[in-house]
Amino acid sequence: MTEQDHPQRSAGRQGIGKARWILVAVALVAAVVVFWLWRYYSVRESTDDAQIDGHINPVAARVGGTVLAVHVRDNQEVKAGSLLVKIDPRDYEVALERARAEVAAAEAAASAAGTAIPVTAITTSSQVSGAQALLASAEARVAVASREVDGARARFGPLQARLREAEALHSRATQDLERMKQLIDKDRISRQQYDAAVAAADASRAARDAAAAMVTEAEKGLASAEARLEQARAGVAEAHAAVQATRAAPEQVTIAKSQSLSAQARVLQARAALDRAQLDLEYTDVRAPVTGIIGMKKVEIGQVVQREQPLMAIVPLDDIWVTANFKETQLRNMRPGQSVEISIDAYGGSKYRGRVESIAAATGARFSLLPPENATGNFVKVVQRIPVKILLEGGHDPARLLRPGMSVVPTVLTK
Repeated sequence: MTEQDHPQRSAGRQGIGKARWILVAVALVAAVVVFWLWRYYSVRESTDDAQIDGHINPVAARVGGTVLAVHVRDNQEVKAGSLLVKIDPRDYEVALERARAEVAAAEAAASAAGTAIPVTAITTSSQVSGAQALLASAEARVAVASREVDGARARFGPLQARLREAEALHSRATQDLERMKQLIDKDRISRQQYDAAVAAADASRAARDAAAAMVTEAEKGLASAEARLEQARAGVAEAHAAVQATRAAPEQVTIAKSQSLSAQARVLQARAALDRAQLDLEYTDVRAPVTGIIGMKKVEIGQVVQREQPLMAIVPLDDIWVTANFKETQLRNMRPGQSVEISIDAYGGSKYRGRVESIAAATGARFSLLPPENATGNFVKVVQRIPVKILLEGGHDPARLLRPGMSVVPTVLTK
């Protein structure tokens, strides 16, 4: 080998060594890039099965009737409390007036029933006092009549004895006079003796008649006293019946109180009906429950709507979120509170910030109308998806309003 070949080999070795160093450097750079890419994507979970979600507030008629006016259009923005639909209120105005009249009538009846309680109490108390006084008076009359009967009977006995005595004396005087007549005819006695016998007979007759008259008078007095006694006893029986009748007086007061309570209850019922009629009249003005955009409008002027019939819907755009359906294998390190980057398809991938608010309690399949029953047929394992609720952070761009249903791509930073 010549000296000229030696420098060429040295230059070749240097070139090979330099290339090796370049390859090593490239490999190191590639390893670092791969490492950082792995680090970057290992702490991020993303899905394209996601969309903007929000509330859809239905607006329904709370009363039935004919629609007089519709004050909104489709896709119009309305404020909470704005008048949306006007239903004919005339039937409900009439019902309100009738309810007011029923309240007035019920209040008048309740007032009368309340006034009747003290009147009933006073009346029953007077009845009780009067019946007791009547009983006491009747018993006093019985006592007086009993004493009169006893007195009449006490007088009647001696008068009967006197009458029997007078009758005996009169009988003897009459017999003496008959004998005197026989003797005077035979001139065996003097005229004076005969006249004395006649006078004695007349005196005995007068005494007998007087005694009989006194006995008759005593009998009448006794009969009268006994009649008064029976009358007094009848009065006592009537007084007892009156007292028995007054024993129900407290129940009459109780009945009056019950009637008053019933009347007050009817007042409450009438007032509740009045409140119901007032509400029905107010419900003829259908107002917006929230601030948002009108959608699904199904009502027109002249249409006859029924109670609880849907009229339209309102979508509030200031309260929206993202519902992302992550695969179950992506939830290993996902937790509420983690930061999220959200790409909006409708605006060319514009970025929004958010955070994980919550993770659903079950998969979407379990919440479906007909959840799968793996035990009823052949089983094929399918990776399930679980809804994750993501709240948006920061203000919304007025020029890029987000609507429920828009497709987005959220990326959750799990570490």
